[in-house]
Amino acid sequence: MRSSAEPLAPTENEWLGARQAVWVFLAFALAYFLSALVRAVTATLSPVLSTELALTASDLGLLAGGYFFGFALTQLPLGAWLDRHGPRRVILAFLGVAVLGCAAFALATSFAGLLAARVLTGMGVSACLMAPLTGYRRWLPPATQMRANSWMLMTGSLGMVASTLPVQWLMPVLGWRGLFWLLAGLVLVSMLGLAAMVPAWRKAADAPSLAAPPVGYRDIWRHPYFRQMLPIGFFNYGGMVAVQTLWAGPWMVKVADYTPAQSALGLFGINLCMLTAFWLWGMVNPHLARRGLRAERLIAWGLPSSFLVLGAIVWLGAGAGWPMWAAFCVCSTFVSLSQPAVALALPAHAAGRALSAYNLVIFAGVFTVQWVIGLLIDAFGRLGWDTPDSFRGAIGVFGLCCLGAYTLFLRGHRLQLRSGRG
Repeated sequence: MRSSAEPLAPTENEWLGARQAVWVFLAFALAYFLSALVRAVTATLSPVLSTELALTASDLGLLAGGYFFGFALTQLPLGAWLDRHGPRRVILAFLGVAVLGCAAFALATSFAGLLAARVLTGMGVSACLMAPLTGYRRWLPPATQMRANSWMLMTGSLGMVASTLPVQWLMPVLGWRGLFWLLAGLVLVSMLGLAAMVPAWRKAADAPSLAAPPVGYRDIWRHPYFRQMLPIGFFNYGGMVAVQTLWAGPWMVKVADYTPAQSALGLFGINLCMLTAFWLWGMVNPHLARRGLRAERLIAWGLPSSFLVLGAIVWLGAGAGWPMWAAFCVCSTFVSLSQPAVALALPAHAAGRALSAYNLVIFAGVFTVQWVIGLLIDAFGRLGWDTPDSFRGAIGVFGLCCLGAYTLFLRGHRLQLRSGRG
């Protein structure tokens, strides 16, 4: 019996040669590197922005979450456009919007202007991961897709590394406004690389071997495998990104008593650990696939380690510095296996819609977790809690939500095993 997640293999004449696949990967990787840098830079800039614009914790959470709100807004149309027009045309159009968003952030003079620019930027870079993953679904063999997905996430971690100490070093030279002008220029450079390297898209209608019954978003949302992965995508995956791109930084400053420079160094360490973790996932994923170790089984085994680390962080409070947050993020990378697994669970001609629908879940989770943690910190403060305890309380609530999401996932996984589809 075919598993609900067993891929329908594409025809071999769609697969790229090794040399071309490398160049295509590098072109996409540069764009995703920049999108991750823009995404995570608010954690490093949070002390400067908070001082200059008198931002509260909830303001800071909303500003960081605005990026993900814009990101989420585009996901459903993005999936349909990727399947219809292909990765190259779509990502180039979207990155043009990202350039405008970076420029608008550099020119903003109020919190409202910064928030609008972050939403625009999030919309603009929202194709930087979905476009390559949609292409890889057709252009690469299944085991290689898992490796390419992990190594794309590795380039994202490299972008987050660049958002820490390098940004801290550039700040005295460029200021935060000059930094965003530089980012706008770099995005333009990445567009030139994509236009030169990424191949044209063969529509299903043009290739009889790819013809298949249409799959709409309703079919995707009702797919049992997709629904099994929903809770952990929202809370666990979204929460990992929310911590990595925002709340680890303020925790280090306001709970662990780091200086802003020490916090930037801590974020550098966290993102370097994530980079290494995703590189290792890319190395071992093809071997795991050959051994029949499926994504949902690895998630079921590995993800509980992140709950133990998060519980230790809440317990230790000021004693939990960047190594503990690095351990939490690395242990949470098991959930990243869900993304390519969802794509492989559905036909290749619906890969864009499947990936974008799941990405919508993830980034809706990021936006929600980032903002709600800030709201909880402020709410606990109004109840008379001091700042460290307010942070610990908010992270504790987040941890309980992650545990509940994992419980729902595990229930679906066990039902799949009983039905003989695991």
